[in-house]
Amino acid sequence: MPSAPTLQELAPAGHDTARDPHPVYAALRARGPVHRVLVPGSGESWLVVGRDAARQALSDPRLSNDIRHSATWDTDGGHALGRNMLQSDPPHHTRLRGLVAGRFTPGRIAALRPRIEALADALLADLPRPGTVDAVHRYALPLPVAVICELLGVPEDGRDVFHAWSRELVMPTSEAAAAAAGAQLTDLIGDLLAQRTAAPDGTLLSELAGAGQNGALAADELLGMVFLLLVAGHETTVNLISAALFSLLTHPEQLALVRADPSLTAAAVEETLRLHAPVHSTAFRFAREPLDLAGTAIPAGDAVLVALAAASRDPSHYTDADRFDLRRTGPAHVAFGHGLHHCLGAPLARVEAETALRRFLARFPAVALATDPATLTWRSSTLLRGLTDLPLRLG
Repeated sequence: MPSAPTLQELAPAGHDTARDPHPVYAALRARGPVHRVLVPGSGESWLVVGRDAARQALSDPRLSNDIRHSATWDTDGGHALGRNMLQSDPPHHTRLRGLVAGRFTPGRIAALRPRIEALADALLADLPRPGTVDAVHRYALPLPVAVICELLGVPEDGRDVFHAWSRELVMPTSEAAAAAAGAQLTDLIGDLLAQRTAAPDGTLLSELAGAGQNGALAADELLGMVFLLLVAGHETTVNLISAALFSLLTHPEQLALVRADPSLTAAAVEETLRLHAPVHSTAFRFAREPLDLAGTAIPAGDAVLVALAAASRDPSHYTDADRFDLRRTGPAHVAFGHGLHHCLGAPLARVEAETALRRFLARFPAVALATDPATLTWRSSTLLRGLTDLPLRLG
């Protein structure tokens, strides 16, 4: 049997799917909601590109997040930095999520808004005025890094290094570099947990260290929990903030709406989530048994990858689906997933992105892109997609 094609092989000649995969997704959707593709570095998988099929896949208990249900699994090496919520099913997933869910309720996150505003204002005060800056590295990145590190209780001297390692893990440049980053991040997490075990301080990291001591979390689960909260707690939000700024600055009529009515900042965040989903695709799911997914027969053990970015542009649900429109009506996007694994950090991501946008636009009313949008680079992996930089003239 011939190998399934990659997305790049399905693209028109000369088209870069890392920069823009959506023409390929649109062509696939026109033929059906589920397709067999080759994912470089991971093997063949069923790719879900339709919204209805995505929601079905994300809520079907026959599709497991546990790699041990994969037909090709033979080692626990598939578990990145310990067992975590993304790689677990109920009842393990239920137990793990329950240990931290209380920290991420909308009410608890709303209480963090003043601190997030203060962190944003401090970053903005350091930007040159007038001047040109890279908004990714000077603003969109350091803000969520500071927020998640404060929430967890990571000291400031440990914050600069972990982002580089986490970025390598989620968007690897090579297998060797990813392995080295994983080892270094494991050591960092181990040191932090040891410090909080010796000197509890009431932070989330301290609570998790205590859960490890009392047996509520096994050693690999503790490692996986901290890894997931640290990495997922900032990587996705970096992409969201920078994409939201990009979207508004490349759609002046929509930016004018936000300037006239700052409450539309929330709509700008939601439309960015739909149009430029920071989590490009879910983690792989694996068929526990043969099943039918939107008319496609999925054999037991096969991998399924849900393209959240494609599902949120499904034209059968969204009129003029490729257009950035703050007044859009219709069903909610699926950028945060659906079902049991709906993103735990969604309330935090929304508050951070809304705060970041509102404070930035208020501080720099004449901000504009400092380069042709066509020259910007989007870095993508199976899981994530985001701008590598965003040069802005601050006015």
